Amino acid sequence: MDDREFSATVAAITAAFGDPTRRDIYLFARASERGVTATEVADTFELHPNVARHHLDKLAAGGYVDVHVERTEGAGAGRPSKRYQAGPDADALDVPGRSDDLLVTLLGKALALLPRDKAERMAEDVGEEYGRTLAGQMAPGDGHRSRRAAIVAVADALTAHGFAAHAEARGSSIAIINDHCPLGAVASQNPLICAVDRGMVRGMLAGLYGDTAPEIASSRALGEDICVTVI
Repeated sequence: MDDREFSATVAAITAAFGDPTRRDIYLFARASERGVTATEVADTFELHPNVARHHLDKLAAGGYVDVHVERTEGAGAGRPSKRYQAGPDADALDVPGRSDDLLVTLLGKALALLPRDKAERMAEDVGEEYGRTLAGQMAPGDGHRSRRAAIVAVADALTAHGFAAHAEARGSSIAIINDHCPLGAVASQNPLICAVDRGMVRGMLAGLYGDTAPEIASSRALGEDICVTVI
């Protein structure tokens, strides 16, 4: 394997397995002889079904799981069930993925080179663009849903990305509480990275519900116990 092939392999594995929940889902599918469905993954990992399907489709796109369509007998109009099964080369995944800590550190140092307002705007824009992409994958053709349902779906998606999030009513507002920050110590060194989180929430809610103005009311990066984004 030459340098270009090695780099391509690392990039492919990183895209598929860079998320810890997705790695666990892959191991779950690999342990099942029959494969798994999105519903089974959603129930096992306490995810929104669309988030579970997003992870499985990412694994399928990388060729790490095969997709089989199960058609039920009769003339029912329901959607055929997809079953995802680890491919025959599952034991050949021996190329290590990237270090997420290294990339987050690089991001923090890169943002530190910019004026603070410009760096924060850029971080939020990147998060918002990614959030809108996630929303498109989570609810194709669904249209706008209720505000609370959209916020719960956003919390589920954040959990799938390592934030351990849940929605909570706060007076007339609803807050997304993140009990864990996957950005770790780098966010404490450069708190403006939290703008990525705010952008993700804004982008997902724009796609699932409509334009909102989420505000970060509490942040681990500032020494507080939890991260709170109020909508």
